[in-house]
Amino acid sequence: MDQKDFIKEFKFKKRFGQNFLIDDNILNNIVEKAQIEEDSLVIEIGCGAGALTKKLVNASSSVVGYEIDETLKPILSTIDADIIFDDFLKRDVKKDIEKYSYNKLYIVANLPYYITTPIITKIIEDKIPVDKIVIMVQKEVGDRFSAKVNTKDYNSLTLFINYYFDVKKLFTVSKNVFIPKPNVDSVVISLERKSIKYDVKNEEVFFKLIRDSFRQKRKTLKNNLKGYDFNLIKEVLNKNNYNDDVRAEALPIYVFVEISNRLS
Repeated sequence: MDQKDFIKEFKFKKRFGQNFLIDDNILNNIVEKAQIEEDSLVIEIGCGAGALTKKLVNASSSVVGYEIDETLKPILSTIDADIIFDDFLKRDVKKDIEKYSYNKLYIVANLPYYITTPIITKIIEDKIPVDKIVIMVQKEVGDRFSAKVNTKDYNSLTLFINYYFDVKKLFTVSKNVFIPKPNVDSVVISLERKSIKYDVKNEEVFFKLIRDSFRQKRKTLKNNLKGYDFNLIKEVLNKNNYNDDVRAEALPIYVFVEISNRLS
């Protein structure tokens, strides 16, 4: 059975957030934008019916896929990739890939919308040594990842992602090129690991500061940080030409770095 026939008969499961991308041009564009180098290992999260998986196999020497839905085994078993039928969020990924030899590690995927943030968080917190991530996500989430200072989408998630990666929005994808059709459009984004990290003395203090600063977005920084030594914070704000009544959404990441280093 070919892929199209398989998809026609497949019973989609809402609990897995299954929306299969069927546009060949977009699939090719995703792989092209990933710019996968020779002797690389590619991880795909949520292989679905394997449309993207097939393209990745042609572009890379090794592909490891994660798929939670075992009813997709018949179609995925026809593709020359190592598919792990399990929940990516529960896996020890570094152990899964330790047998592979590679120069660079890529993650390329059409992520299930409902677990996009947990997946990115796991990649960061588990210290998976990925060089570049190219993922399709819900447009609203992609807007947050790539948001600029003083915009409505700029929030704590923006800063968390941008601390580790250089984020670039690549192109939007219409909801009409999926089966079944989702309710929203998508966007493909690139996250490339920063070559030079921010000089943060204490990451625990830094990330807590960011979470607390955005706790109530419409409140000023001073109101959100009542448990902090605001005199120290005020010194940093004034030095960077910000008033006491500034909101978190107006501050670039380097100001948060400076504040957290003063508090550390």
